Amino acid sequence: MDIMDTIKSQIESNPVILYMKGSPNAPQCGFSQRASQAIMECGQRFAYVDILSNPDIRANLPAYANWPTFPQLWVGGELVGGCDIITELHASGELKVIIEAAVPKTEAE
Repeated sequence: MDIMDTIKSQIESNPVILYMKGSPNAPQCGFSQRASQAIMECGQRFAYVDILSNPDIRANLPAYANWPTFPQLWVGGELVGGCDIITELHASGELKVIIEAAVPKTEAE
């Protein structure tokens, strides 16, 4: 499978996915740490991809997304943004609403 197809499949098959450095429990940079913490505080399960252990995704996702930096949060197949946008949405309460709207009710219950 082509790497762009892999990225597309990951985004389409996960209602909430974070491309980050490291993992939510062991982030490898401050931006990834703040982003994953904000998402975890929304109380829904989410997928993540460690771009440090997936160099092909790290190299190609910025072109796919037309967004140059990491982390990248995708919700419902749409790019939400990076760390600053994620933390701003979390502070205003909007992030939880966006994530809850994207998570199927069977997963949320």
